[in-house]
Amino acid sequence: MDVTKYAHSCVRLQNADGALVVDPGTFSGADELEQALDGVEAVLVTHEHPDHLDVETVSRLLRERPDLRVWGPAPIAALLHEHRDRVSVVGVGESFEAGGLAVSTHGGQHALIHPSIPVVPNVAYLVDGSVLHPGDAFTVPAQPVETLLLAVHAPWSAVGEVLDHLIAVRAGTVHAIHDGLLNDRGRALVDGHVDRVAAAYGSAYVPLAVGQTASS
Repeated sequence: MDVTKYAHSCVRLQNADGALVVDPGTFSGADELEQALDGVEAVLVTHEHPDHLDVETVSRLLRERPDLRVWGPAPIAALLHEHRDRVSVVGVGESFEAGGLAVSTHGGQHALIHPSIPVVPNVAYLVDGSVLHPGDAFTVPAQPVETLLLAVHAPWSAVGEVLDHLIAVRAGTVHAIHDGLLNDRGRALVDGHVDRVAAAYGSAYVPLAVGQTASS
């Protein structure tokens, strides 16, 4: 499976069977999202927050491209209400095909930010039985994961929780996502912690720059 990273939590997953994009959010910008979605007919959205779904850009692409389809929890259908017929609502414990790739769903809700902030649905996606995109949660599927897309920085997490997620999943390969709020110094600090702990638990940490592709 080829994993191409775009800004923040947006990734493109592709192999010989097909391709899809997960979490085309506002941190990427319209031009970058068009590049990510070029030739792709399937979009998976973990949850409703704008850094994971650029409603304006995705709505425009749905108008321009009748082949494009979206999967996500119920609030996604409400946000993309003009194209509800092309949005498949998914919950936890489901399996389906998107863009030619097998997908299973896990998790269920967004990680807690603060008791005063409502918790929204969050669906983690395991693609092709190998690559896990958890969205905004520390989801650990019951089945093995080959490649973990690790949310390395967020208002809802601490570094220790990030490292515990890495340890719990025990994926062979780890790529960083959810890094759009980090400056260079913060990223270097997080990378150091993740690389050290990944190595100690038998995982290979492979950070990707925006636009870079790695084969898993």
